[in-house]
Amino acid sequence: MELQPGREAVVRVAVATLWTTPEAVRPVDHPALTAPTDIPAWITGMNADQQVGDCVLSQLLLGERVLVTDLRPDGWAQVVAVEQPAAKLDPRGYPGWLRADQLAPVDPAATGHALVVDATITELRAAPDGPVLLPGVVVGTRLVPAGPAREGWRPVHVPAQAAPLWLPDGHLTPIPAEPPTADEALTLAQRLLDVVYVWGGLSAYGIDCSGLVHLAWRRFGVLLPRDADDQALATTPLPLGAERRGDLYFFARPGRKIHHIGIVTAAPSGDHRRMLHACYRQRRVVEEQLPAERTATLVGVHRV
Repeated sequence: MELQPGREAVVRVAVATLWTTPEAVRPVDHPALTAPTDIPAWITGMNADQQVGDCVLSQLLLGERVLVTDLRPDGWAQVVAVEQPAAKLDPRGYPGWLRADQLAPVDPAATGHALVVDATITELRAAPDGPVLLPGVVVGTRLVPAGPAREGWRPVHVPAQAAPLWLPDGHLTPIPAEPPTADEALTLAQRLLDVVYVWGGLSAYGIDCSGLVHLAWRRFGVLLPRDADDQALATTPLPLGAERRGDLYFFARPGRKIHHIGIVTAAPSGDHRRMLHACYRQRRVVEEQLPAERTATLVGVHRV
């Protein structure tokens, strides 16, 4: 089977990066373009300005579905990330470009997602405790079981792999049937404290503000939109002052659309509010009291 425009495909690397255009890719981005990818090397190879370049739109995790809309002879695929809602851009999902060799045709025998990676970072092996074939698999990755656990290891179907790969059974958990509590999603997000801020990032190696929120709920089977302004539309507004742990703060400058989001970490105390967020200014995930300049742009609190 080959990739075809008009058909769905799945990501076959641990973390694939979604680009604005193939021409926007920079020399420093090479580790993110290979198959397998080396996302840690990509992030550490960039300087602070390159980590917030606007050539990156988002990232997709192993097994994530896309709709292929075009294929170029130079190895690029135009896609719609159907598991990352982005209504303002495309009602089908988030549009952008991926390297075609980071995708595989859908295998009907290995569809469905019964398990999700709960380890912050793990790796897939050729056999129980065998050689690593796919490093850098991150929390929130959904995988299809290929059989029962054996001596603490679980086999899973992996796109483009003829035989199942293995990872510690304790690194997986069933996708819950019920949505998470707000506190459960916050607890997951807190595990990413100090992860570097990367524009468009959606992994435990580098992440942005809306990516942190998307990934925290995605781990529990809830697919929120990818961007902060869309996340505001998909959640329920509350009166300011009614927020509790796990709710969402939204920020916008006067006359502008929402540009930032954070997760409430404590009920407000007077004018003092706290949140966990991927902070562009500090270039990492932090938990802090809202500084005055942030409070000045606070435009709403919502609940998932």
